[in-house]
Amino acid sequence: MNASLNIAVLVPCYNEEAAVGEVVRDFRRVLPSARIYVYDNNSRDNTVEVARAAGATVRSEPLQGKGNVVRRMFADIEADVFVLVDGDATYDAATAPAMIRCLLDNQLDMVNGARVTAIRDAYRPGHRFGNWLLTGIVRWIFGDRFKDMLSGYRVFSRRYVKSFPSLAIGFEIETELTVHALHLRMPTAELETPYRDRPAGSTSKLSTFKDGIRILWMILVLIKEEKPMPFFSVVAGLFACGSVLLMLPILGEFFATGLVPRLPTAVLSMSMMILGFLSLACGLILDTVTRGRCEIKRMRYLNIPVIEG
Repeated sequence: MNASLNIAVLVPCYNEEAAVGEVVRDFRRVLPSARIYVYDNNSRDNTVEVARAAGATVRSEPLQGKGNVVRRMFADIEADVFVLVDGDATYDAATAPAMIRCLLDNQLDMVNGARVTAIRDAYRPGHRFGNWLLTGIVRWIFGDRFKDMLSGYRVFSRRYVKSFPSLAIGFEIETELTVHALHLRMPTAELETPYRDRPAGSTSKLSTFKDGIRILWMILVLIKEEKPMPFFSVVAGLFACGSVLLMLPILGEFFATGLVPRLPTAVLSMSMMILGFLSLACGLILDTVTRGRCEIKRMRYLNIPVIEG
């Protein structure tokens, strides 16, 4: 690894006094030349003091939510390689050099750390199922390149970080990070990394159902934004099917008696069919707009020079 390489370790934190010191010390040991930044997100405990005592550069982000913290870190910090890791001491710092080496040797833009563990409490069944389901949706829509989309452990190139138009607020940031790479067809990889339970005193901030719904909503928004033709085609198909189902019995009565006794239903059916055609037209128009947006993002990405390892 090039000794002059500028590496930044980014640690978003909220009430992690029991774990953040260990995270900072572990990454300082395996990446002695790296700068370690802890961004505190309105912690009510001693996270700031513990992180500073461990040797990290501590900054704060007042807007609550992991997405807000990541957006601030990406905007503030300049480096050649960025290591993003949660401050809960569940990820293995010893994997970081291999992830960085993979990024540099293959000139990649993102290396994702896929969690591997046999500890039930570290990766609860509800979280495991939700990750499998949400990752499966993204793999089906955007491309089958990651097995652990919701991992909080990633290594990025400068190209990626400085071309990432983050909009997420909370834990849906991992979904946005993944889809950004997939949509622009960036070179990426995924390495397995050990995953362990939190240290005593540290508690998860992730709500299985609340955050799961927010992540699912983010996936739907990203499908609408990045894949408008398939999205609006499905909407058009639903309207068309509903219209046909409502119209079939009316047509049956009309052919049998020559009368249309349920005029409001007939009007509703025709209105739904019109909405279906309008949805299809929206998809066609937005597909062209999205292609232009993608080209602009791609050009912005290409304007950032590649870092040689």
